[in-house]
Amino acid sequence: MSLLSKVKFELIKKLYPYKLKKTAASYKGRVYVGSPSFITSNTHLGNNVCFNGMKIFGNGKVVIGDNFHSGGGCQIITSFHNYEGDAIPYDDTYIDKDVIIGNNVWLGNNVIILGGVQIGEGAIIQAGSVVCKSIPDCAIAGGHPAVPFKYRDKEHYEKMKEGNKFH
Repeated sequence: MSLLSKVKFELIKKLYPYKLKKTAASYKGRVYVGSPSFITSNTHLGNNVCFNGMKIFGNGKVVIGDNFHSGGGCQIITSFHNYEGDAIPYDDTYIDKDVIIGNNVWLGNNVIILGGVQIGEGAIIQAGSVVCKSIPDCAIAGGHPAVPFKYRDKEHYEKMKEGNKFH
């Protein structure tokens, strides 16, 4: 790794967490940023949030739980053009929808989450998925739209939680 790359990485690790905490509506604690990330002032961050290139857009409220991890290139979009308004294909108004993400959620690379959904505690979203419907607790979901195709071993999951085994 070149000296310039090392300096850039160190700046990202220091500058972006500060910037995100300053922008967020609230945060509980540690925020790690491994790649440039952007949030809105309607974003609420839990403790031990890890962004590796997250971009949050729109006016809807976004709540992210504790021990959240995202891969690179992820997006959360909470505002949508109004296609039933006064013009075609859409007018100049927006429809805002909130996103709620539970504790211990992991998003793979390039996941897109659309407003109006909840992602349950312990869920994993497969890389490249588009989440436009809510995902239950401990589900492993993927696709377009993302749908659960498997579930975590609940007993193992609870044991890890009880032992404070958080990454």
